[in-house]
Amino acid sequence: MTYNRRPCRIDPVGAFFIFLRLDSQRAAAEQPDQARFDVMLAATGIIMGKDTIYRTAKTPVPPFEFDAAVADVFDDMIHRSVPMYGEIIRRQAQLVVRSLRPGTRVYDLGCSTGNLAMALCGRMPAGAFEMVAVDNSQPMLDIFEKRLHDAGRPAGITPLCCDIRRVNMERAGAVVVNFTLQFIPPGDRDALLKRIHEALVPGGMLLFSEKTVHPNQALSDLQVDFYYRFKRENGYSDLEISQKREALENVLVPETVATHHERLRRCGFSGIDIWLKWFNFCSWICTK
Repeated sequence: MTYNRRPCRIDPVGAFFIFLRLDSQRAAAEQPDQARFDVMLAATGIIMGKDTIYRTAKTPVPPFEFDAAVADVFDDMIHRSVPMYGEIIRRQAQLVVRSLRPGTRVYDLGCSTGNLAMALCGRMPAGAFEMVAVDNSQPMLDIFEKRLHDAGRPAGITPLCCDIRRVNMERAGAVVVNFTLQFIPPGDRDALLKRIHEALVPGGMLLFSEKTVHPNQALSDLQVDFYYRFKRENGYSDLEISQKREALENVLVPETVATHHERLRRCGFSGIDIWLKWFNFCSWICTK
């Protein structure tokens, strides 16, 4: 496979992996070469641009999709749009390292540009885990594969361009679904969660994160207000916020926490816990 080197500039992806080791002493204790690996990631791989997709007025605003334009700025976009994203990835990687059993696989459904896989590579030696990383956006996977190539870590990690509703899963020790279920039609979500539960080995984990909506309108308005405040603090203008909201209309369909919990119980999960919550963003750990 041939890769094209892009112009060198400040790399927010590298900054992300440096953020992953804010607690550097403890991270180093977990994995002695963690700091060295993070520095390598900051110096190699695809150079991400700044998200300016909605900076100028669009008439009409097209529906949001994970195309090449989004892939090129994805890491900047998600860090400025999803509160505590770096913390989510770092803790999920630690959970996988702590609990993964020999002979089982990690599935990352909706893997995007591979942030979870790269975080695991920083904590586990080559060949120590097997991962199938699935996304239906080839531009995202192109960036992911470039990262793996530059990091010298392609073995054991299989990027797969596929609809996550169609992927075959078996002997799963951990399944990660970050901010992906919300893009699946609500009528298809039960079937996907049931298939994940069936694929997990006893004691296996589902780790997933979603944007949610509160059933109480006043609290929902409060959460949305603070979310838009978060985006403004991260440099997005009111025009960008408004156009992104319009682009996501009927594309991203959030649900209440109660709806998620009812589905998880229907699908057979015995342990369900929200380990992180920021207004209308939640991360779960669910066990079989």
